[in-house]
Parts: sequence; C-alpha cells; structure tokens
Amino acid sequence: MKRFLFTLVASLGLATIASADPIEGVWQTEVDDGSYAHVTVAPCGGNYCGTISKTFNASGEYQSPNLGKQIVRNMAAQGGGEYEGQVWRPSNDKVYLGKIALSGNQMALRGCVAGGLICARQNWVKIR
Repeated sequence: MKRFLFTLVASLGLATIASADPIEGVWQTEVDDGSYAHVTVAPCGGNYCGTISKTFNASGEYQSPNLGKQIVRNMAAQGGGEYEGQVWRPSNDKVYLGKIALSGNQMALRGCVAGGLICARQNWVKIR
C-alpha cells in the first residue's frame, strides 16, 4: 500500500511539473533606462504575475527599490501562447494594458494605451 501511495504521489507531482504553463519561470527583460531585471513569473490566483527578482545596471547586479514589485499583473491565458493583463513600467510608475505572446523561450510583451491602439514592446528571454 505504501508503494502504491508513493507511486501515486510521485506521478501526480510529475504531472504537475509537466503541466506547468510555458509562461512560468525567470525572464530577463530588455534594458530600459539603463537597467534590466530578472522577472519571476508564477501563478497568482487563476492568472500569472511576474515579480522583479534581480536588477542589473552597467555596474552589475544592484539593489533596486523595485525588487519584489509586480511588473506583470494578472495575465490571463488566451490560448496559443497569448496572455492579457497589465504591465507596470517602473521608470514612469504607470500601469498599462498588457499583452504577451510566447514563442519558445522568447516573450514579446506589450504595454498599451488607448484600448490597445498604441503599444510599446519589449522582448524578454527565458533564462530558467
């Protein structure tokens, strides 16, 4: 019986790992205003959020006041590697309509205004 329970628990654990959403992980942002970050994307509620986990500038890793803040907020899967929610831009402290398109280990993230008519875009790379 113990062996059966162990096998069941191990199988469920592997199924959970195997079914992790491709958006989950650590992503490196593009340079914005001289700095870039590592953002850890994980489930939050029924959606996905990304928290700044490391920050870097020309001198290397540094302790930004933005560490631990959510930059990607409430991204809901739309299917086909597409997500919609909100993104926060630390350099101007504004929140935008956010859209993500995943392709392998590449993320095209857009922050939009005017209902999505005007967007700025960054390409992030998955590092873990």
